[in-house]
Amino acid sequence: MDMEVLLNRLHDILVYDASAPMLFNTGLFLVLFVLFLLVYHSLKRFRNAKMLVVIAFSLYFYYKSSAECVFILIGVCLSDYLLGLWLGRLKRNWKRRLIVALNVMLNVGMLVWFKYFNLLAEAFASITSKRFDPLEIILPAGISFFTFRSISYMVDIYRREIEPCRNLLDYTFFLTFFPPLLAGPVVRAKDMLPQIKANAMLSRRKTSEGLFLIMTGLIKKVVIADYISGNFVDRIFDNPALYSGFENLMGCVGFTIQLYCDFSGYSDMAIGLALMLGYRFKINFDAPFKSQNPTEFWRRWHISLSLWLRDYLYIPLGGNRKGKFRAYFNQFITMVLGGLWHGASWMYIIWGAYHGLLLVLHKTVRSIWRLPESMRGRADIKAFNIVLTFALIVVGFTFFRAPSLETVVMIGEQIAGNFHIDIAGQFVESYMMIVVAMALGYIAHMTPKTWTAGASQAYMSMAAIWQALLLAAVLFVVVQTRQSDLVPFIYLQY
Repeated sequence: MDMEVLLNRLHDILVYDASAPMLFNTGLFLVLFVLFLLVYHSLKRFRNAKMLVVIAFSLYFYYKSSAECVFILIGVCLSDYLLGLWLGRLKRNWKRRLIVALNVMLNVGMLVWFKYFNLLAEAFASITSKRFDPLEIILPAGISFFTFRSISYMVDIYRREIEPCRNLLDYTFFLTFFPPLLAGPVVRAKDMLPQIKANAMLSRRKTSEGLFLIMTGLIKKVVIADYISGNFVDRIFDNPALYSGFENLMGCVGFTIQLYCDFSGYSDMAIGLALMLGYRFKINFDAPFKSQNPTEFWRRWHISLSLWLRDYLYIPLGGNRKGKFRAYFNQFITMVLGGLWHGASWMYIIWGAYHGLLLVLHKTVRSIWRLPESMRGRADIKAFNIVLTFALIVVGFTFFRAPSLETVVMIGEQIAGNFHIDIAGQFVESYMMIVVAMALGYIAHMTPKTWTAGASQAYMSMAAIWQALLLAAVLFVVVQTRQSDLVPFIYLQY
């Protein structure tokens, strides 16, 4: 009987379970990653063996998240590798453009089928007054992220910014590498392939820095984001009419903080896990709520996506090379498509268009009027700009989170006509831990960068035993705080 139980447990571990995907914030991943790390360390002198182990673990990790869709990922690897070699041999520009176009069509075709087919078919059916029953299409986890990495690889070869990867093992390692696989950052081949070729090595500093990032990511995700979501934000957006305008406003602010902690928490963990394997990624968030205008916000929020959209969409559309009006139009279209990238919903398109308008309005105002020299740098002006920008961002993320325009209208009506500021004290008393979690997420975000750097440096300077004890304490807090049901990372659906 014990053997049967053991075999059943082993089966559960090895086989995909849609109700229990393996994510960074699960106990199963923690146990398997520790075992994987021991094997990885033991093979540090054997480059190919080490790479094969990482690829195998990455594919298994993806299989546990998306089942048979792992074969799509493998297919993209082979396609990119072969097309990249072909592209590198061609001299004529029209042939080179044809190869890039083929790669883009394959990747965009997958996105259209898996993410947008039902939306497009439904729109077509409404125009033609025909009935359409949505198809049950399973969305492969992280497809938007690895297709963007694929496209950037081919375009960079076309632009002669990189040479084609001639080692299939190297390219497969790059595209399947598990830390950024499901929800970014959008790592580019020109940043990672050189590290792979150099056989990036571990160091105590990288390991300590990685552990610190993993701990901060877990706290952001489980202690703040999941707690705010399950105990407050979801209730507001599920039925805004049941709550006062003040509570609705706090729900919108709460979701903005939740989304930041959830997504930046994933990025922290992904960057930290990569560091523990010897690979360094660029930061993906740089305190975006400190931004004083919408343009600055997009330099700080989801940096890898913002730069990708700039380099592979905005610039090919013409960038700012064809006049001011065309530059504004290109930026607006880029943000609309960036919104659509998030999923097949009109709400994402509206969110993207909203941010496109904000960017255009900011640049228009800046081109015709600037603050007098005497007012620049003043603390009160800076604080006003930060508060105003944050308020605009909260409005945008209300569209991002709401299931429909009706929900947004309902929230707006409650805030405009049923605000009841007098319940603020009662709200704080009733939702004390929610207020604490939101305040913790916001205040920690607004602290000077030197504080975070100092805390990281202090952790890296600790003896190993104290690092282990602090890690154990953080894991204990995470286990005590986490929700009874696993809360997936928000960006896994994109």
